[in-house]
Amino acid sequence: MIKKSFLRKTLFTLTFLPLFSYSQESKSSDDLFQEARHKAFEEKDYTTAKKLALQALYQSPEYTDIAVFLGRIYTWNDENEEARKVFQNVEKNMDTSTDFYLAYTSLEYWNDNYTEAVSIIDRGLIKYPKNEELLLLKAKVLNSNNAYEEASKTIKELLAINPKNTEARELANRIEINNTKNAIGVNYNYSHFDKQFTDDWHQVSVSYKRQTSIGSLIFKVNYANKFKDNGAQYEVEAYPRLSNTFYMYVGGGYSDSDGIFPKYRTGASLYANLPKSFEAELGYRQLHFSDDVWMFTGSIGKYYKNYWFNLRAFVTPSNNNISHSYTFTMRYYTGDANNYLSLAIGTGISPEDFNNNLLEDTTYKLKSFKIGADYNFSINDLNLISIGTNYYNQEYRPNQKGNQFDVSVSYSRKF
Repeated sequence: MIKKSFLRKTLFTLTFLPLFSYSQESKSSDDLFQEARHKAFEEKDYTTAKKLALQALYQSPEYTDIAVFLGRIYTWNDENEEARKVFQNVEKNMDTSTDFYLAYTSLEYWNDNYTEAVSIIDRGLIKYPKNEELLLLKAKVLNSNNAYEEASKTIKELLAINPKNTEARELANRIEINNTKNAIGVNYNYSHFDKQFTDDWHQVSVSYKRQTSIGSLIFKVNYANKFKDNGAQYEVEAYPRLSNTFYMYVGGGYSDSDGIFPKYRTGASLYANLPKSFEAELGYRQLHFSDDVWMFTGSIGKYYKNYWFNLRAFVTPSNNNISHSYTFTMRYYTGDANNYLSLAIGTGISPEDFNNNLLEDTTYKLKSFKIGADYNFSINDLNLISIGTNYYNQEYRPNQKGNQFDVSVSYSRKF
């Protein structure tokens, strides 16, 4: 009987022999493999790396790691058809590893063949159902193919296996932004002052979110009772996706309620999803009361296991001074992207403090300290609830400080 290894070696020779000429040096396949890796990773010499990998594979035709490495070399060198030949031969004739499914799926994923990529990785998940790398790559493919519901299910499955997977945690938040087709929400905020104002403030916001092909669109109406007077504000916000790396925030608002809200406001930011689970933002905010107030903002964020850390700064220039605002936020995720505990601490006054009218006064660098916490949780994935509180110690006039206490509750329903 003809040995199986001989048949595989013969098949390999017939398939790949036209692609290379190998030397007769007496090096082992392991030696050739290591040399090929050095040529590829250290010297970026893919041509020599391919020749060495082909020779090593000829000597050891059942060496799956070498075959997968060769397929990766072809992929990196944009020789996609040759890469497919290698991967198809591996799947047909060799023992397939998780690295094989990752490499083969990546070939099709990077070439936007999402359906084929999902088919390949699903075959891998049949064999390795709880492999974190396979589940993560599947979620990425589905997210890129706008299959957000399936992507959400996959990433939740991964987080159930390992809730401290940093890259999965980052991806889960990106998928959640895209996964909601429609959502309606209501928020109530109560503010009490010990010195600055004699009357408490109340604000109610009602919002509608719609997911479009280019990103989410949000319409919001804010109603407030401040200074024994009532007022309304109308806002539109959008989060268009530019690529898998970049997306934007664009927003604007209008109010005819002088002193309750700014007359109008605008804002824009560019966000970037960076390597190592970092993210960054750079943008501006503009408010018009009796005059314009311009603020420039930047932030850097980092996912680490169950945590998200973010440091944000606002810089507000004026004729007399430059004001600074800094806020550090930490989230601890107890489940998916909608379930977390958040803590924030900061100094200065920022447009994020929507219950603060001190931004009208830019003639003096008013000092402010704030600390807050909120708890966000979901019920049946469709009902999102948030409960929060904030404390401010702020200088509302030069050398005069007071305390402000806020309590907020919000509810959102996805459909």
